[in-house]
Amino acid sequence: MNHLAHALLAGADEEWILGGVLGDFVRGAPDPALPSGVRDGIALHRAIDGFTDRHPEVLSARALFEPPYRRYAGIALDMWFDHLLARDFARWSTLPLPDFSSALRGLLDRQDALLPSTARRFAHYMRANDLPAAYAEPEMLDRALAGIGQRLHRDNPLGRMLPVLQDLEAPLQACFDAFFPELQRFATHWRPTAPR
Repeated sequence: MNHLAHALLAGADEEWILGGVLGDFVRGAPDPALPSGVRDGIALHRAIDGFTDRHPEVLSARALFEPPYRRYAGIALDMWFDHLLARDFARWSTLPLPDFSSALRGLLDRQDALLPSTARRFAHYMRANDLPAAYAEPEMLDRALAGIGQRLHRDNPLGRMLPVLQDLEAPLQACFDAFFPELQRFATHWRPTAPR
């Protein structure tokens, strides 16, 4: 899952939400100086990624991609699932997507001192591109995939994957519709049992 899903699945606590976003920017054990809720949010982020990577619906969705796209299907699906989530956000949240997106960027602004430099750069990118709300737009998704592809060290097809994803829209939507409610339940049950 990508930033929008991680922020939503973190629940209402701002520290958990911050940790949910920071999960992609923190390697290894989180700094013990971080607030406990932020560390819990990072742990939830990692648990969500593990649940997602092992889920039968996601494994089936990855199998839909032909080489050379299959190798990068995990990255593409994370982004596509955020696109589907953004496109139909009212189905999954009582808060309108523009408000949720603005609140998330505001949280990152207020907690700037806690952000690693890579997360700080991403927060600027989010503001400049109206993320995560703009993930609802295919053009933004296309640019984001191309940007990730440029940051990878080896040659890859990420910049050419939007048409592939669009061709698979119906089965990927069915996968998301089956998978995401289970992921929501997983996150909801995981939060009260977070390791301290």
